[in-house]
Amino acid sequence: MVSTGMTQQVSVKDRLDQCVGQPTRLPRRCGLPAWLVSLTVHLLVLLLLGSITRATGYFEQETFLSTEVMRPVSEEFKFDTAAVKMLGNDSQLNTLSPSQAFATDVGSQTEQRIEARLENKVLPEAVVPVLEVAEPSEANLLEVVQTTGGTEHPGGVEGAMDRLTYEIAASLRERKTLVIWLFDASLSLKERRDAIAERFENVYRQLGQLDVGVEEALKTAAATFGANTNMLTSAPVDDVRTVVAAVRNIEPDLSGRENVFTAVADVTNRWKSYRTKEGRNVMVVVVTDERGDDFTKMEEVIHRTRRLGIRVYCVGNAALFGREKGYVPWQFEDGTTEMLPVDQGPETAALERLRLAFWGSAGQSAEQLSASFGPYALTRLCAETGGLYLVTKESESRFDPEIMKNYLPDYRPVTRYQADLAKNLSKGALVRAAMTTQAHEVPPPRLRFRADTLEVLRRQLTEAQKPLALLDYFLNEMHTILDEGQKDRARLKSPRWRASFDLALGRVLAMRVRAYGYNVVLAEMKGSPKRFSRKESNQWRLVASNKTDLYPPGVKKMARQAEEILNRVIEDHPGTPWAHVAELELSQPLGWEWQEATMFIAPPNPNRNQPRRVQLAEEQRRRQQRRQQSQPRPKPSL
Repeated sequence: MVSTGMTQQVSVKDRLDQCVGQPTRLPRRCGLPAWLVSLTVHLLVLLLLGSITRATGYFEQETFLSTEVMRPVSEEFKFDTAAVKMLGNDSQLNTLSPSQAFATDVGSQTEQRIEARLENKVLPEAVVPVLEVAEPSEANLLEVVQTTGGTEHPGGVEGAMDRLTYEIAASLRERKTLVIWLFDASLSLKERRDAIAERFENVYRQLGQLDVGVEEALKTAAATFGANTNMLTSAPVDDVRTVVAAVRNIEPDLSGRENVFTAVADVTNRWKSYRTKEGRNVMVVVVTDERGDDFTKMEEVIHRTRRLGIRVYCVGNAALFGREKGYVPWQFEDGTTEMLPVDQGPETAALERLRLAFWGSAGQSAEQLSASFGPYALTRLCAETGGLYLVTKESESRFDPEIMKNYLPDYRPVTRYQADLAKNLSKGALVRAAMTTQAHEVPPPRLRFRADTLEVLRRQLTEAQKPLALLDYFLNEMHTILDEGQKDRARLKSPRWRASFDLALGRVLAMRVRAYGYNVVLAEMKGSPKRFSRKESNQWRLVASNKTDLYPPGVKKMARQAEEILNRVIEDHPGTPWAHVAELELSQPLGWEWQEATMFIAPPNPNRNQPRRVQLAEEQRRRQQRRQQSQPRPKPSL
């Protein structure tokens, strides 16, 4: 018994022990607090639930397979074509470009094909995405090729006519079309006019076979240009045979003028109603071999043709690389052939190549290099109107068109071109130096000197040194201009400008070194003439050599700079006319050396002061004939 008067401390553990074996006792009878009992019960419940969860987890490790596939909502697999227009064959995504130009299965819906795949019972584990390219349709093959402003090399007149056939066919598929043929009436183009006349009927026959509604939709007009514009057809015709006969009978224009831009404006103004009223496409095809004399009207004609939506094409020659004058063969009545100059370039808005002669025969071919592009004014007209310049003839020294695509001339308006010259010192210096070289003729050096007597040798050496003073001043001026332009050399982004500037600077430096060395060896020979090692020698010949022992350090440094710059042109721009010219420049060493030789020297005439003998009639006739042949013949204006 516990005394009621005593306070006894009983632990919680003792009270729990008292309740063991007495489950029927109430908590209060066991002497436990209610909160403790509640806490114990809740803990027991939580432990029980935890053991159930762990047991269930073991059964969830077993995998069940089901053949039922939930059909996805189609909206989740639709593509936003506007977001993938830039995707191409190089993309890592398993999608196809929606562009109709490259579509291989027109009309097929991408989302439909994907939904059909998802309906399969089993999906492949790993499939490498492969683009299946079907054969293009005939309609796609005959679509016009979008090469606005491009220069193409179709392969002569026949290739150009075939290319124009597809352009006309594409235009006819769009709407009715008027084609205006504009022929250069100069003498130099007669052969090309005849070749085109031969192909005319074949072109229109091909258009008929392509089933593009030629008879109802295609009309043709023709005109010629020289000093004036002459219409070969008073109005556009349906029968091309009328045009063929007119082309064959073109009267040559002997004025020597080719006002091609005036002619384009004339035919555009005469037949513009076919565009503005009838809604036809209008194409102007210019056939020429020159750049035109009225290129100052270029911007006006471009504005007019663009406003009317008229495309201009040109069948012409490639311009010469950095040159205004090209040359075409002309056969005289006596059968002799001579190369006569014509205006064919340049391919740029201003001259960007220096006119420097090569001291040696190796560089003669460099004057007839192809620029791979048409003359600037006509090519720009084609570019701005969405046409093409088709090169049908170029010099034998031609370059890969694919390489030259990286060296396109600047076809922007002349005003913007001039603004760039003012902003960049390198560009301005190059054009200024190139223009300066057009006004100064660099004389070729004399390399052979008669030396049967010291008096004759010294007199010839003195005469050969006189042009060197003028040449040195000229080259120093060029060097000063280009050296100032080097400040902006790093800002040249276009490979064409970099190649042009480096080639110009490298050539000027190389020529300065050669000119200095030439003057040095001549002065040395005049002061201390060399002796011949062979008795029969009577001439000294100056040849290029690597010997530069007599050059001062400054000139030797200039020689190293020239070689470094020219080698950079070759390495950075392979397969281009710039690299070709640089190779020619480096093919001749920068030094000089003497070689002895033998030349024929006529003996003095002992009868010089005696009266001339009577000439026979036959001999007089021959002399007269030789004089007539030696006299300059009148040359036609081409």
